[in-house]
Amino acid sequence: MSNPAPAPARLKRVLGLNDLLFYGIVLVQPIGAVGMFGVASQLSRGHMVLTLLVAMAAMMLTAVSYGRMASLYPAAGSAYTYVGRGLHPHLGFLAGWAMTLDYLVIPIVNVIYGALSAQRLFPAIPYAAWVLLLAGGMTVLNLRGIRWTARANQILLFLMCAVIAWFAVAAATSLVRQHGWPGLFSWDPFYHPATFDWRAVGAATSFAALTYIGFDGITTLAEDARNPKRDVMLATVLTCLVIGLLGTVQVYLAQRLAPDWTQYQHVETAFLDIAGGVGGPALFSAVAGILAVACLGSGLTGQVGAARLLFGMGRDNVLPRQVFGRLDPRRNTPTWNMWLVGLVAAAGAFTLNYERAAEVLNFGAFLAFMGVNAAAFRQFWLNTPSGHRRHWFLDLIVPVLGFIFCLVIWGNLPTLAKIIGGGWFVIGVIYDAIRTRGFRVPPAPLDFSEDGIPDQPQQVNLPEVP
Repeated sequence: MSNPAPAPARLKRVLGLNDLLFYGIVLVQPIGAVGMFGVASQLSRGHMVLTLLVAMAAMMLTAVSYGRMASLYPAAGSAYTYVGRGLHPHLGFLAGWAMTLDYLVIPIVNVIYGALSAQRLFPAIPYAAWVLLLAGGMTVLNLRGIRWTARANQILLFLMCAVIAWFAVAAATSLVRQHGWPGLFSWDPFYHPATFDWRAVGAATSFAALTYIGFDGITTLAEDARNPKRDVMLATVLTCLVIGLLGTVQVYLAQRLAPDWTQYQHVETAFLDIAGGVGGPALFSAVAGILAVACLGSGLTGQVGAARLLFGMGRDNVLPRQVFGRLDPRRNTPTWNMWLVGLVAAAGAFTLNYERAAEVLNFGAFLAFMGVNAAAFRQFWLNTPSGHRRHWFLDLIVPVLGFIFCLVIWGNLPTLAKIIGGGWFVIGVIYDAIRTRGFRVPPAPLDFSEDGIPDQPQQVNLPEVP
């Protein structure tokens, strides 16, 4: 009598809501709004707090759609799969194509802001030198297999929270000393009639929404969650809420300390000057240092993610296999892809400023967000799953409002971001049409999973994306 075939290996469902929430906060980082403070304050004419809250509403609605789609496809974990299965495979490919742009732009954003922060610490070293040092350093570290681990992110999260608390105490103390307890409270960061303008707030929201990018990474843990139908959705929503509230506190205090947004000398790093004003050189250095280290860590993992994605696309002949699907025989890594992403990061840092790079990143992200909201509406309201009872609020109102919010934010992106992102999107449409003989066959697959790149007999020496 033959032995029964062994059951397929399955991940253990060990993660609770608190674990998922912690993972989400680590991914998004609670100090994200700091980097956008100066630019967003000028764009919004002193209303960055309002832009953060508007963006938070859009992200929380979208987070509900992500969480609910994860309950249907717990092993998928990406907008590419949700849109492909919830709407149409070719729309899923285009959502994935938009995500690919984000993978390539993330290292650019991190190199730019990391260089700006490091230059404020060491002004004698020019910006160009920091760009080359960061882009080259990330590439060399990744090629040598230096890992930016989840443990490193946990330590960084602790340091970020300590710096946030330091700034909050110093800022509140300074306001009380100058204006008494009433100095802590003002509606001006939310609404100041003399400078308020809806167009300005819309443009700033399209930029400041970068604060929340990354929350969707929680859905990749759906197979590990004890109760994925409930906890994945709750964790994504709570992550956006926690990040939004922390960012609101930081930005509110900064705007109360320096309400005249027209006087910022170093716009991209204006928060550093405000921190230095209330906490002295020590707090200035702490904020600048933690931002530089955070950018290095995000850049390392972002470069790995981009290299993995390019390798998967080369392996599956979505891109030329001879170029993108090659492994270095000695290091057993997709070396060419690593160098390519490093060169793109350096070139982008010299070509774009921080604001423009962030807006290009948001172009792809919000296209994917709109797709997920539309997929959730279709899956739960129009094509109700078996055994599911339609709920007018969760199945209709939430995804429709999420789609509208994201559409408005996406529509307020500046022309340059739309030209760059739109050009990339058109290339994806043309490429998909050619590869599928006019959309008559299924599109080429895209693999966004962390462990799906590369699929080779030998273990490939790539740092882990936490």
